Amino acid sequence: MNEMSGVSGAVTAYLAEQEQKGFLRFITCGSVDDGKSTLIGRLLYDTKLIFEDQLAALKRDSKKHGTVGGDIDFALLVDGLEAEREQGITIDVAYRFFATDRRKFIVADTPGHEQYTRNMATGASTADLAVILIDARKGVLTQTRRHSFIVSLLGIRHVVVAVNKMDLVDYSEERFREIEAEYKAFGGTFDFETLEIVPVSALKGDNIIDRSPAMPWYEGPTLLDHLNTIEIDGDESKRPFRMPVQWVNRPNLDFRGYCGTIVSGSVRPGDSVAIAKSGRTSQVARIVTMDGDKDLAVSGDSVTLVLEDEVDISRGDVISAPDSRPDVTDQFSAHVIWMNDEALFPGRPYLLKAGSQTVTATVTELKHKIDVNSFEHLAAKEMHLNEVAFCNLSLSSPIAFDPYETNREMGSFILIDRFTNQTVGAGVIWYALRRASNIHLQALDVDKKAHSELKGQKPAVLWFTGLSGAGKSTIANLVEKKLHALGRHTYLLDGDNVRHGLNRDLGFTEADRVENIRRVGEVAKLFVDAGLITLVSFISPFRAERQMARNLVEEGEFIEIYVSTPLELAEQRDPKGLYRKAREGKLKNFTGIDSPYEVPENAQITLDTSASDAESLADDVVRYLVQHGFING
Repeated sequence: MNEMSGVSGAVTAYLAEQEQKGFLRFITCGSVDDGKSTLIGRLLYDTKLIFEDQLAALKRDSKKHGTVGGDIDFALLVDGLEAEREQGITIDVAYRFFATDRRKFIVADTPGHEQYTRNMATGASTADLAVILIDARKGVLTQTRRHSFIVSLLGIRHVVVAVNKMDLVDYSEERFREIEAEYKAFGGTFDFETLEIVPVSALKGDNIIDRSPAMPWYEGPTLLDHLNTIEIDGDESKRPFRMPVQWVNRPNLDFRGYCGTIVSGSVRPGDSVAIAKSGRTSQVARIVTMDGDKDLAVSGDSVTLVLEDEVDISRGDVISAPDSRPDVTDQFSAHVIWMNDEALFPGRPYLLKAGSQTVTATVTELKHKIDVNSFEHLAAKEMHLNEVAFCNLSLSSPIAFDPYETNREMGSFILIDRFTNQTVGAGVIWYALRRASNIHLQALDVDKKAHSELKGQKPAVLWFTGLSGAGKSTIANLVEKKLHALGRHTYLLDGDNVRHGLNRDLGFTEADRVENIRRVGEVAKLFVDAGLITLVSFISPFRAERQMARNLVEEGEFIEIYVSTPLELAEQRDPKGLYRKAREGKLKNFTGIDSPYEVPENAQITLDTSASDAESLADDVVRYLVQHGFING
């Protein structure tokens, strides 16, 4: 019995010891084949974190997939995907845990290929330190510069440059010093707090854990020594209190709690708190957890806060320290990393998710793109996969945030495609835009309701969309004539006519088409406010832009009318000879030929011009307006 209690005591003591250890998250990054996976495999192997069965499997896999002859291929410990093993590369971000006597680690092995830069950025977003590998034979490469820039952009302030494969350059001090000087020349432009450059051989184990006798000229720490001793200022509990509300817990009339994870600071019962958006204040009555009430909650704790007062709080609100509140704004500037094959265009709406807050957002201006090789600022109208740009964004409603450099959790966001629900971009907020702080909406006595009552109709946008030659303008013109004959108040915005005035400065690139629809949508909204039935006849090929125009007006005011015509029939009509020019290559970015048309998925009205004539289709539109109460029959 004493023996069992002794074992139990030893286990308890061991667990307590592990809890007291510091914790470090770091990433490995660099160019392809620099040895990132091999380095992590070597760390796991040398810190005795590989079980016997894993080692046996590793030896077996090394014979099948290995790239180092008959030796153990440590990269296979990390490259778990079959595609990675077959190609000998890392595709996804692989996370591994290991520990030493002094510290616990989570390491992310990130891809080296340029097309997977977005994966590398994902791994860097939660890291405290970056290990950037450089092949001693190749020196500083484009991808080295790219990853160093992203590491700096995402707030990592501690960097280790591991000059790997020193065994393949005969452990040359001269070669190491060349690379060291070259990296410091451009790495010094970043605001890294620490920068350590270590010559290593991940394959042979030189300067990974133990000092290498092959490089007696190197007097700095080994890689693991540095990882064990680096001081990271990661105590989020010292920062101002922030807790994004993830859920309002109301099981009965006697309990209302606000659930979330504290991202910075600490809180106790009795502390004063403020709701960031509303500015309302209260005091914390209780801190409720699964293990009972707590007297203190700190960063990283998931808790339910009960307040002294009935305060209007919902998911997405941020509970904060009253004397150090986050910014609240609907416009800000941010660095954005684009992660989608389809380009980003200013004006196109996306969902922006920051913590538990989700709003609609558009990039209003691309200030500049950043050449991640030369760090030069470049003019741009659009962003493509893996590019980084500094942008202004406008949101449908304000969010609470802190600048990313002061709070990574409160200053980061992702952009989501509204239709596919895919994450298409990630950003870090730099500052709120204050330039419009002296502009306020003016309350008007004669409003939309007054305008529409005077005209005896409900205002609406009739948005005609379809291919060139489908018959949009013809049908829209007939609808307006019929409404005019009924004494209704209308206005017709036609795509060609608008391009002679309001949009004369725009071409037909995808970016210009987005801006074309944005401007027309804003004009249509003004006409709806005036009580008019507004007819809009535009190809408007992209669903996202049609949705953007829909979002500008109230629910039920936007009527999408799909003028459905097969491409072959539209080409046969070709009233302006545009299809012929496009086929001859004289007209670029022409919808249906070398630019796509996205068919509406839920149009309110579909008009098939191959089955009916324009007159009867116009009657169908008028009939819809009568049936849905926009006009009297």
